[in-house]
Amino acid sequence: MKILDFGSVCEDIVYSVDHITKQGETQASFDRNVYIGGKGFNQALALSRAGGKVSFAGKLGKDSEHIKALLTENGVDTTFFLIDPNIQTGHAVIQNSSDGNNAIVIYPAANRSIDREMVDRVLADYGTGDVILLQNEISEIAYIIDRAYEKGMKIVMNPSPYNGYIREYDLSKIYLFLINELEGAEMSGKTEKEEMIDALRLKYPDAHFVLTLGENGSVYFDHDTRIDQKAYPVKTVDTTAAGDTFTGYFLYGYFVENDIEKALDTASRASAISVTIKGAVPSIPRRQDVLSYRF
Repeated sequence: MKILDFGSVCEDIVYSVDHITKQGETQASFDRNVYIGGKGFNQALALSRAGGKVSFAGKLGKDSEHIKALLTENGVDTTFFLIDPNIQTGHAVIQNSSDGNNAIVIYPAANRSIDREMVDRVLADYGTGDVILLQNEISEIAYIIDRAYEKGMKIVMNPSPYNGYIREYDLSKIYLFLINELEGAEMSGKTEKEEMIDALRLKYPDAHFVLTLGENGSVYFDHDTRIDQKAYPVKTVDTTAAGDTFTGYFLYGYFVENDIEKALDTASRASAISVTIKGAVPSIPRRQDVLSYRF
């Protein structure tokens, strides 16, 4: 079994502010930092730091060799991580507030230049039983889903950000969804947790789900099984990569260790650690740090 993350890369320009800026308001930032991020990039990094072997397929713009090198240094295969000198690398502007919340504006750039020729070239190396991890920050997601399904791959999707593009995708082909409460509400039409779970089971009877609930933990469920997981309390500094950290660690436990309960617990620990550290890449912990951390 091989694991492929076909996703996005962003340079995160992070401003530290007292509170998330309101409409029409101007406020001064008291700190500014630049980090590498993007859901695809973060989740590949988290999967690798969890102990998994993962390949990353994505697209960068000019002057971005250092980003590719960062993945390579962390054990991620970058054979299909392409650089196009004629376009810009995607970037995001992030506000981090004093209470640990954030607001994000993304300019996709290279992430929306992925075409079907690239998709076919990447997927030619994969087949039945291999795993593909997708988010919703690159172009041709619908085509990727269809081609991966035809090849018998297990499709994992984190449908974030949840937007109009989702309507173009055949979500019945997804093997495993990783969603938060907002995404769960959009997918199910329900806002209360138990109603949401019931609706998603009914709508996608063959799918597996992990629903993350912030300080209320997370829950795994499929048609027959349900496992609830507590959250680990910590002092929140920056939530930017918490969900991506959870995703990478859960997928390692789920597909490599084949232990759902352990996967949920380790992912919860890892994501808790991540919110105590600023930035996306710096906050994704390594496996030995997760296992030795005392809450």
